[in-house]
Amino acid sequence: MKNVLLPIILLLLVSCNSSEKKKTISNGEIQKQIQQDNSKVFPKLEPNRYNVAFLIMDGTFNTELTAPFDIFQHTIFRDSIKAMNVFTVANTDDAITTFEGMRILPDFNYIKDSLPKIDILVVPSAEHHLDTDLNDEIMINFVKKVNNEAQFITSHCDGAFVLAKAGVLNNVVSTTFPSDIDKMRSKFPHLDIRKKVLFVHDGKYITSAGGAKSFEGALYLCEYLYGKEVAQALAGGLVIDWNLENVPHLIIKK
Repeated sequence: MKNVLLPIILLLLVSCNSSEKKKTISNGEIQKQIQQDNSKVFPKLEPNRYNVAFLIMDGTFNTELTAPFDIFQHTIFRDSIKAMNVFTVANTDDAITTFEGMRILPDFNYIKDSLPKIDILVVPSAEHHLDTDLNDEIMINFVKKVNNEAQFITSHCDGAFVLAKAGVLNNVVSTTFPSDIDKMRSKFPHLDIRKKVLFVHDGKYITSAGGAKSFEGALYLCEYLYGKEVAQALAGGLVIDWNLENVPHLIIKK
């Protein structure tokens, strides 16, 4: 009886070991698939468009981000113009949380990803743009680097503080959130910062008062690039009554 059972036991042991080996291989394949599924997928950028990057971080204010984002993204629905690829950049691959609690997954990590050439940089306001964000040397150096090649640099509300810290506003006129103008003048006394305007265009820099008026700064850039008719069509698509003549603004030079 023992002689009969021994081959059966050995067969069962071999079968178990084989199953375990198959199970291990299967688990390895699953892990490999999970890694592939979690690999970062970059947005598809259409050729022959302006590449517009939005600099975001924890504490970014919704309106200063979404207002210009909406205007610029809607250019893809207008015929016969050089439309815009819009995307976000941050210093992380993880989701950032806006001041109002919206979670946004950045399209690019400017610390480690290979970024496309940025034609237009948009700096929305964020909660700590008046203090700790200005100590972020990597972020400030990123702005400086983009400034070397970008056709336009724009800010909304306190995003102007980031541009000022990066030194790109040294020789231009600018503005910021109305109640923070005196703070900006105190922090950067060498700058020419204007009140009673919703946006200022000087050279390739457009600085906006922010808030809901971020729409105006974005629409102005579209009117500058595409003409009044396209800007009004973009505004109409978002139910905005747009007439540049009715908007307090300052154009220093083009």
